Amino acid sequence: MPSSRPLRADARRNRDALLAAAREAFLATDAVHVEEIARLAGVSVGTLYRHFDTREALVAEVYRQEVAELCATAARLLAHHAPDEALRSFLLLLVEHAAVGRGMGEALDSIMATDSPVFDDAREKMGLALDELLSAGVAAGLIRRDVNGRVVLRALGGICGMRTQGWKEDAVRIATILYDGLRHEAAAHDRSGSGSGTSSVEPTR
Repeated sequence: MPSSRPLRADARRNRDALLAAAREAFLATDAVHVEEIARLAGVSVGTLYRHFDTREALVAEVYRQEVAELCATAARLLAHHAPDEALRSFLLLLVEHAAVGRGMGEALDSIMATDSPVFDDAREKMGLALDELLSAGVAAGLIRRDVNGRVVLRALGGICGMRTQGWKEDAVRIATILYDGLRHEAAAHDRSGSGSGTSSVEPTR
């Protein structure tokens, strides 16, 4: 198992290069071999295996990196946009994330048969990112208060998980419908004067 100690600068550069090369390669073709990834990264196969025990470990880390970058976007969106607009943008980013996952299809399938917690961890992190966005929207009186990140993720995950032609266009439409529904009750509360906008969403657990 790779060491958990901090990497030297050159080792960090090699690891980052391997992850970048692997992402590009997996999106281009599922059947890429580790030798090709090492070549694209400009390192030896031995260097690849010093960082990642198996091809599956490399796939899992590429996916973790994708999820981490996606979830970090939630805070950046809130820093620059109104909470409802930030939520809309993030829902569309979830569709794009699903498209990346499709591109990595067989590569991701290769770790489904292992005990890797990568997919459970990803769902939890994405649910928490959605909770952050929903909470901000509720506090601003812009988003309904009775839906949490886990529910939104499940609602969007259904269409994103389909393998039919045109799924992405349908997913974008459904993300828009979902967004409109999340705003609808907040707008109704504003009109009736019954919503205070101070409650937070249920935590994702």
